[in-house]
Amino acid sequence: MFNKVLIANRGEIACRIIRTLKSLGIGSVAIYSEADRHAPHVRLADEAVCVGPAPVAQSYLNKERILEVCRELRVDAVHPGYGFLSENPDFAEALEGAGVVFIGPTAEQMRRFGLKHTARQIAEASGVPLLPGTGLLASLEEAVDKAEAIGYPVMLKSTAGGGGIGLQLCRDRAELAEKYESVQRLSLNNFSNSGIFLEKYVATARHIEVQIFGDGRGGVIALGERDCSLQRRNQKVVEETPAPGISEATREALHQAALALGRAAHYASAGTVEFIYDVAEERFYFLEVNTRLQVEHGVTEEVFGVDLVAWMIRQAAGELGDLAALKPEPRGASIEVRLYAEDPGRNFQPSSGLLTQVHYPLGCRIDGWVETGTEVSPYYDPLLAKLIVRGETRQEALRQLQDALAATALYGIETNLDYLRQIAASRVFVQGTVSTAALGALPFIPSAIEVLSPGAQSSIQDYPGRIGTWNVGVPPSGPMDGYSFRLVNRIVGNPEDAAGLEMTLTGPTLRFQGDAVVALGGAPMSARLDGVAVPFWQPVTVKAGQVLELGGIDGAGNRTYLAVRHGFDAPLYLGSRSTFSLGRFGGHAVGVLRTGDVLRIRRSGAVAPTVPMVPAAVLPLLTRDWEIGVLYGPHGAPDFFTDSDIETLFASRYEVHFNSARTGVRLIGPKPQWARQDGGEAGLHPSNIHDNAYAVGTLDFTGDMPIILGPDGPSLGGFVCPVTIVQGELWKIGQLRPGDKVRFRALSLAEAEALRTEEDRALRELTPAAKTTGPIVNPFPEAAVVRQGDDGEVPLCYRQAGDDYLLVEFGPPELDINLRFKVHALMDWLLAEKPAGVIELTPGIRSLQIHYDSRRLSRNR
Repeated sequence: MFNKVLIANRGEIACRIIRTLKSLGIGSVAIYSEADRHAPHVRLADEAVCVGPAPVAQSYLNKERILEVCRELRVDAVHPGYGFLSENPDFAEALEGAGVVFIGPTAEQMRRFGLKHTARQIAEASGVPLLPGTGLLASLEEAVDKAEAIGYPVMLKSTAGGGGIGLQLCRDRAELAEKYESVQRLSLNNFSNSGIFLEKYVATARHIEVQIFGDGRGGVIALGERDCSLQRRNQKVVEETPAPGISEATREALHQAALALGRAAHYASAGTVEFIYDVAEERFYFLEVNTRLQVEHGVTEEVFGVDLVAWMIRQAAGELGDLAALKPEPRGASIEVRLYAEDPGRNFQPSSGLLTQVHYPLGCRIDGWVETGTEVSPYYDPLLAKLIVRGETRQEALRQLQDALAATALYGIETNLDYLRQIAASRVFVQGTVSTAALGALPFIPSAIEVLSPGAQSSIQDYPGRIGTWNVGVPPSGPMDGYSFRLVNRIVGNPEDAAGLEMTLTGPTLRFQGDAVVALGGAPMSARLDGVAVPFWQPVTVKAGQVLELGGIDGAGNRTYLAVRHGFDAPLYLGSRSTFSLGRFGGHAVGVLRTGDVLRIRRSGAVAPTVPMVPAAVLPLLTRDWEIGVLYGPHGAPDFFTDSDIETLFASRYEVHFNSARTGVRLIGPKPQWARQDGGEAGLHPSNIHDNAYAVGTLDFTGDMPIILGPDGPSLGGFVCPVTIVQGELWKIGQLRPGDKVRFRALSLAEAEALRTEEDRALRELTPAAKTTGPIVNPFPEAAVVRQGDDGEVPLCYRQAGDDYLLVEFGPPELDINLRFKVHALMDWLLAEKPAGVIELTPGIRSLQIHYDSRRLSRNR
């Protein structure tokens, strides 16, 4: 057996070969291009060598460099996989000259079968049925004469290559004349061979192939047949074995024809004999021989229980044994689908970029090379993986396939996954009445939106965002105006947590690939659907192909929201679909919208019918002069501020600074006088404190400038926060725009809780919320410190931070490791007790912030 084998390939087949080599105890050498330096096959192999830059001609097709690596690393053999150099007889001969074994058929066999016109000659001599056709054509005139004799339509074919390249249907003389030179040129450019020929076209045809394996000494076996009829642009998409809907006599005849060809050539290693099957006449004809391992070999392995890659290695090493004794009996049925990096909604154009989530289900075979975090380059074939299932019957295999596709997820770039789901559920596939033209007649029904232009700051968000990760520094994100967001979801019948689109200042231009129902809300942004104005706060039906143009905001407010029925389909990242653009995670990809992005729409998920009209009194009241309800605290007078500072804070009208974002809204206003000269141990400025957790919506004095911390803001900090916006008013920070005026209104806890209850009811019942606040009585009706005590050793201080946060402080404001241990002990106790309503716990240096749902857990409790 070999000691070391080089894999002259990449992607899933390279990974597959390396795993087989490991199972055989054989060392592996991977080659890779600069673009593939982080690819899985590089990590899997025992050794890996870069053979050139990204273009295939300078890397994976660089025969001289690969031979050099073989000599340098003293490899015994090369496995070419499929594609690239797998059917290159010159490469096989060069290896042989260097004393390296080529794992595959001989160079002579590749030459005899590699050109389709010579393969036809062997097939004719072997008594294999042939379609009416020609030898190599010398001129267009000869092609025209031969086509007349055969009868239109005809197929114009390149004699070299495969994968559907150099293959054109000609329905009449004019089409033949038009396509002759282009096919010839394509063949020369792709395969360095300009030979072309004609073959009769079968109108309703199936593509059926037989897997053969030869020992090189005349022994050849057939391992069943595969139906590969479901093709798009002559590229296979779905393969299965056994082929459905053909008689046993036809099946046996196919096997015998393939065996005759293999035996005639004393074929060695794995190969595939391809046939065209005329559905109308129930007859098959020879098509070509692929002198390599096929992409779809996995379905044969599943049904026959063999490892064709291992067989190829053993045959090349002279250790295969008796083929007839090796051949097992087939069992059941197997189906394979190919997952491609391509966008079915945009005519299947290839896609590239970062895969933000890859998930495959258990219970099926995945031959793939991508994982979460893989960067798919634009340089190579778009095949990402093959999903293979097996069942005792075709019906069982089909059910497994449908279940597996439903459980598969790939996000970050566009793939054909949704297209495969539609194929697997189609009548033509379920009934097995497939043909090579079937997919052309099966329309893809997309459910997505194409981003033609992104707008200023547009992102996918969900409500309430990424809750539960504050303690590790990950902000919740989510919509800045949660009220408008929840309301537009309510209008289209979605649950309030369905993913929607948040748009800031100016909106995107979106082309809908499929029909949809949407609703717009929030700030009144100009909106036109195919040039016609779109109303806000009501459901709007959009047809496939229509373009929604969202412009600037006309009037008050800063953010507009778009909900689509069922919600946007984005991956869950740390429990949320919300975009955290600074962290480059979440959302549809890894940030705000960009031109060319595709926003997928879920096909189910709505829980209620659409709402035709929302009462005006339920809509958020937008203004340029805001009053925002807050609770005093966590930090106040007299510890940090003077009483005069607090009075000034509530009496002043602040102005929104131009430098505001989702991280925080900066305000311009009076500077505090401060109750102390500096921050003590925490810093020189009196706003400095030892680090403690922040609440979303808290007013943070960073030096003398107040900042309302937003949903993308910092989780911990060393600055004082005199007030925190209550949950029922938090939506307002999303609509603050530069130049707006803001005044803070001090509420009691009871008022805050009532305000939130009324907001929830208004969203649920779509009736106006009751008025819960009266005239201002005094600037701070409740103290920032809501309770004090001790634990028997050090003082304890409980500070309110809005109606959903409680800040527990231990001891004096000093750096003391013992205080940090006390914080940790309290956190551990709460984690163990798990009080209902506690959302998350975030420790600071000498404090613990408890984030809780005040609707489920009272502050007193």
